[in-house]
Amino acid sequence: MKQWKLCDKAPADFLTSRPDLSEIVLQLLYNRGLTDDLSLESFCRDILSVDQVLDIAGTPDLRFYNPFLFRDMEAATDLIIDHIKNGRKIVVYGDYDADGVTASVVLLEALKALKANVEVYLPDRVTEGYGLNKTAIDSIASQGFSLVVTVDNGIRNKDEVVYAQAKGLDIIITDHHILPDSKDDLPPCLIINPADKSDAYPWNYLAGVGVSFKLASALVYKSKLPLDQKKAVLEKALDLVAIGTIADMVSLLGENRLLVKRGLNILNQNRRLGLNELMKISKSNNNKKLEAWNVGWQIGPRLNAASRLGHANNAFALLIEENSERAAEMAQELNQRNLDRQKITEEIIAQVEEQIDKDNIPPIIIGLASESQAWNEGVIGLVAGKICEKYYRPTLIITRITEEGEADAKFSFKGSGRSIEEINLIASIVEASEFLDKYGGHPMACGFSVASEERLKKFQEKIMVIASAKLAGLELSPKLKIEAELKIENVGMELAEEISMLAPFGQNNAQPKFVSYRLRVDEIVTLGFDSQHIKIRLSASDKVFAKGIWAISFGGAEEYKAVRIGDLVDAVYYLDINEFNGRREAQLRLVDLKPSPDNN
Repeated sequence: MKQWKLCDKAPADFLTSRPDLSEIVLQLLYNRGLTDDLSLESFCRDILSVDQVLDIAGTPDLRFYNPFLFRDMEAATDLIIDHIKNGRKIVVYGDYDADGVTASVVLLEALKALKANVEVYLPDRVTEGYGLNKTAIDSIASQGFSLVVTVDNGIRNKDEVVYAQAKGLDIIITDHHILPDSKDDLPPCLIINPADKSDAYPWNYLAGVGVSFKLASALVYKSKLPLDQKKAVLEKALDLVAIGTIADMVSLLGENRLLVKRGLNILNQNRRLGLNELMKISKSNNNKKLEAWNVGWQIGPRLNAASRLGHANNAFALLIEENSERAAEMAQELNQRNLDRQKITEEIIAQVEEQIDKDNIPPIIIGLASESQAWNEGVIGLVAGKICEKYYRPTLIITRITEEGEADAKFSFKGSGRSIEEINLIASIVEASEFLDKYGGHPMACGFSVASEERLKKFQEKIMVIASAKLAGLELSPKLKIEAELKIENVGMELAEEISMLAPFGQNNAQPKFVSYRLRVDEIVTLGFDSQHIKIRLSASDKVFAKGIWAISFGGAEEYKAVRIGDLVDAVYYLDINEFNGRREAQLRLVDLKPSPDNN
């Protein structure tokens, strides 16, 4: 049973502070912590503080925060320009996820526009793992590269940076991940990272692709390209900035919201051949404008599927492909990999389910691959997320890695975890880290490796004790954050249009959920090939001749099969705009429905 949690009502003086905004919109802004005049104005009008903006190519569409507010940006661009002028080889060292791949393409295309001799290196998810590694550095140095610019990684690679410098390589780190606790553990090179609170950059939550775009912007600004070409280079990058930002699930407030809004505009202009083919095969938009959820649920997963079941180079190649036939083939391959990824994920979930005692669910669920299973490590994080969501327990999924050349099948282990609000997962992992070889993450997710079965057993025992203590006495059940109560008679197109101005929706700016109480069920219709969807017309129970409004639940016919005409219900829902055959009307998308307490 889901717990409904209604947000606290905003103070009365705040709800009347802006006559140009409705009380509902002000409540939503209050829920997001946007309460001062500048935050409100920036969010509602897409503006940034003028004295911090770099106006590139004289167009409002490219008025983002000045990249030179980063402490090392001036030196970083000067170093890159020096390598370009002297014809030295540059490598962009990326990451294998959608954020890292898009970040790599953004910087690659900007450098090519400046006539740089540049290539991209993406590590293998399984054999190399995340970040810089010495084997890759050896290969890069042996090929005559002189400058390495990381994107979406590197901030914790001090040893690898020192190793690369000893081989004569210049290094620039661009990253967005949390810095080491001690400054002594930072790489000794130029660093561009908005997570560094000691830096002057005003927005700390850029994705890796956002940081890459900042470096590209600074380079283009300092270049001698004509103004129209500067604008074209940076506009071209914005579709990828939107994709990487959404896929990496960083905050969609502040500058990220502005970058994504501009990026979605470019994405909907169908300028990039590979993305067009990927959208066709995934049926992402069905001739409608792409929204953030299309990227998060349809485009991002297909780009990520490249490295989960193969190499990220396939996603990279698609994004830069200029031949339509090859782009279609690449999109087909990524789509198939995503289908394979879904199948593998479901198979592993089923195997984990067999390990769970449904009558005595533990405080932390630990799924461990048997010797014969060897789960694909590219998907164990997805499995952890699904199991965590279903059972509302922190979840660790651990696969076995067979050591090569070992006749007696010696194993090491890799794990991935997802968590719930009630427990800080990475803090718990740290408490049991004496048995781990590597680990990292944040409060809601983690990754780790263990060298032996003996150490794994001790880790499992300790993490179970830690979770039991931290979660003792808590009622563990999913929570629905509801942003405001609405009277159903006030719900319509005007309100739906007003709420849509808060888009794009995503992390820290979720599409708002609303609640309405004591609604009368006036009509029920099932839809779909197998009648798996359900539409319910709801109206105010105290209005006899109310027109009501349709609420839809995709795949919800079975869940709501007991609902009958005349029932009184309470409903949690999203307020959407349904567009069909040229008509637009407000529609509720059901999240949860239950009988009103005094249903009679």
